[in-house]
Amino acid sequence: MRDSVLIAGLLFYTLTAPRFVRAVEHHGNSIFPKGAKLELVFTRQAKLNSGLTEGPAVAPDGSIYFTDMPFGKEDNGMILRFDPKTQRTTVFTNNSGKSNGLAFDPNGFLVSCDGADGGGRRLIRWNTKTGTGATLVDRFRGKRFNAPNDLCIDSKGRIYFTDPRYLGDEPRELKHRAVYRVNEDSSIIEVTHNVEKPNGITLSPDGSTLYVGDHNNGSDGLNSDPDAPPPPKGAMKVYAFPLDKDGLVSGPRRTLVNFGSQAGCDGITVDSQGNIYLTCRSLAKPGVMVIDPSGKELAFLPTGPKDQSGEFEDWKGIPSNVEFGIGDDKSVLYVTIDKSLFRVRVKTEGHHPTIGGQQ
Repeated sequence: MRDSVLIAGLLFYTLTAPRFVRAVEHHGNSIFPKGAKLELVFTRQAKLNSGLTEGPAVAPDGSIYFTDMPFGKEDNGMILRFDPKTQRTTVFTNNSGKSNGLAFDPNGFLVSCDGADGGGRRLIRWNTKTGTGATLVDRFRGKRFNAPNDLCIDSKGRIYFTDPRYLGDEPRELKHRAVYRVNEDSSIIEVTHNVEKPNGITLSPDGSTLYVGDHNNGSDGLNSDPDAPPPPKGAMKVYAFPLDKDGLVSGPRRTLVNFGSQAGCDGITVDSQGNIYLTCRSLAKPGVMVIDPSGKELAFLPTGPKDQSGEFEDWKGIPSNVEFGIGDDKSVLYVTIDKSLFRVRVKTEGHHPTIGGQQ
């Protein structure tokens, strides 16, 4: 099914952020330079209830698109654009369909994962020049997706995406919370359901490994009995799946990180050396963990206070996703934290197999 999604114009008002910086703990590593600072470049100004920023994605022009995703059905969420050259953030659309993860394809189009809780439960392909979008896929074998969450795109333009469910009372039609791939002809295949609740996803630079964060917090928003106990939490791990020449799983998964009882990883990205950047949502130690392909921890960037407690709205410095810039920003790591966008310069460079196309 393909249908147009019109943006109510490119709303061009500047959302300025205070020039606030947060110091990064430095313990001597190959990733973060001594004295590195985590710099705030945007914080939410729109009057949205709850939610968080998510899904940073670098565009061919070097700007960073990211989502502002409220909870509840009252607001549809926004996609915003931060321009590193002007330091301004503008609204790309204020009707995003609860977009979460974003990525740019080889032709320069923006692809969004739209979740549940009143969202579109689909993938949309956006033309950032005309401000229009169209449904790319919304079903697998005739059944609606649970809530597409995050995605990555390989050098051939094939889109790998995760389909868990965290919020929303829409009935689930699919048996599994799985990882899927949209092929060049828009056909869809299930890559794996050997994961409890897939969240963040990325590919190794050579395309031989698919990394998936399993973030099973136990909740899917479908419990209609307010007196029933919450469903048990499950896996909080990061897996590596080997891929064959066709980009399909070709062997057993490996567990790179096991967070145990703590909240695990949300968004994931890689640098050009193949190191993996994980946004860790643990209240005991929130931050960005960097590991090598074997799972060895190389560095950790704290994003908030340790040993937090309380409800979601009380949490501080909880990261959701990460993305590298390009060009002059190729060594700049962008991180969405709480309701804001931050950046920090690192010693490595990002990897972007699809950047280069223009609309």
